[in-house]
Amino acid sequence: MSATRAFDRLAKHAARFAGRPAAFGMAGVAIGIWWAVGPLFGFSDTWQLVINTATTIVTFLMVFLIQNTQSRDTEAIHIKLDELIRATKQANNALMDIEELDEESLDAFRRRYEELAERTRKG
Repeated sequence: MSATRAFDRLAKHAARFAGRPAAFGMAGVAIGIWWAVGPLFGFSDTWQLVINTATTIVTFLMVFLIQNTQSRDTEAIHIKLDELIRATKQANNALMDIEELDEESLDAFRRRYEELAERTRKG
């Protein structure tokens, strides 16, 4: 299995797990344990540094895992929408792959569809 495929699988599973109640519960338990051992360490700077470091590392890694999953999901949605546009006879095929256009072109399309919506509302 390629490294990219392995990362994709890891990201998918990690993102799914992170969104479950069990993950939230585990995080809560970890914080509870950290808080409970505070008196043993006199609520020292080192004690505080442990939780700060751990949460920073977890957050840093989760950003990449979640971004990977979100990017794949967004790409899949775009492909599905492109197929719906292609399969619908009255749809404007120029909208397929519109996300690849520059900002100025996107604004022109948006203005065109705002005008169409306004005309439709007026009857």
